[in-house]
Amino acid sequence: MKWVDSLNIAIELDETYPDVDPRTLNFVDLRDWVIKLDEFDDDPHHSGEKILEAIQAAWIEERE
Repeated sequence: MKWVDSLNIAIELDETYPDVDPRTLNFVDLRDWVIKLDEFDDDPHHSGEKILEAIQAAWIEERE
């Protein structure tokens, strides 16, 4: 997965962290958790606020 795969990342995060409310997660932790995903294979330094917002929004939508 790459940073642009926000929906797939959100699904993986939801499966990995089922007890976490993505609305309360800060971007530093979110970035760290994405990088730790087994399927993640992208440059850790290429994330930005817009990318992290998209992942967070997809994760919130996945929960609903």
